[in-house]
Amino acid sequence: MDIVFNVNPGGLEGLGATLTSLIRNCSNSQELKIWFLCSDFQKKDKFNISKLLESEGFSGSTEYIDFNARQLFGHLTSLHGDWTTYGRLLIANYVKSDVALYLDADLIVLLDVLQLRNFDLQDAIVAGVYGSTLEWTLDRDFFINQLKASPEQSYFNCGIILFNLKKWREDNIEEQWKELANQYCDKLISHDQTIINAICGGEFTHLPSSFNNAWYPGQNRPQDADHSILHFVGSPKPWDLFGSVLHKGHKTWNTYTPNAWKKAYGNMSREKIRRFWKIRRSIVRHLRTLALNMLTNQE
Repeated sequence: MDIVFNVNPGGLEGLGATLTSLIRNCSNSQELKIWFLCSDFQKKDKFNISKLLESEGFSGSTEYIDFNARQLFGHLTSLHGDWTTYGRLLIANYVKSDVALYLDADLIVLLDVLQLRNFDLQDAIVAGVYGSTLEWTLDRDFFINQLKASPEQSYFNCGIILFNLKKWREDNIEEQWKELANQYCDKLISHDQTIINAICGGEFTHLPSSFNNAWYPGQNRPQDADHSILHFVGSPKPWDLFGSVLHKGHKTWNTYTPNAWKKAYGNMSREKIRRFWKIRRSIVRHLRTLALNMLTNQE
């Protein structure tokens, strides 16, 4: 079974716990081939990933694919000045299998991904966990006003996607997403998630909700957490500055992050400070909410 990650240096701190939990809860890791689409990686990053997998007793195989996110996608709307997220659109170019499971690097995998080995994609190009209708998404204006989609059209989060790569290639989805991306290059509010949902037009196979169990900052541990893929949606993440205070998932994330990984990626760095600056408004908002809740509880 092919598992694909798409990561840049900014995503490495969270990746350690994702990989550790993935391997520990897989019934037979020998059946896995893990792909890493790497944007701006250094040799030491690949070495650290390989050492982590080795320390967890991973018996499958790995493949590293380097790509230049800015060069390929720099004309599109960025995510905090970065374009790595669009790398998900390249998976069919590298993974030659019929099916691949894409995973974000901000997950805790508390189920066996091999459950999806024989999942019926029902001829859809992707399967994902239903999120909401378009009327409740950040993309609503783009979909409804630009693409003339119905507000009731289904939408899914792209943090966990089961790709039907065979159909993706047969239907020439690459040409379709490139045409849409170039036409609306400055309107992609949720970046490649906008593109993938637009290409699907609400038609996707639904994965069980346990495969994308959102855990937002400030919220308690989600229901059915112990048998799901926990997804740290939004900012701050548990490993961000102030994350240990603002995200109740910090202890869970910390449990699955090896000490060697924390030493390699948990120290203060320019990348961490840059990310703090980019998400500062979100951090301030959550700090205010925390302070307000503390005052309320004291009354």
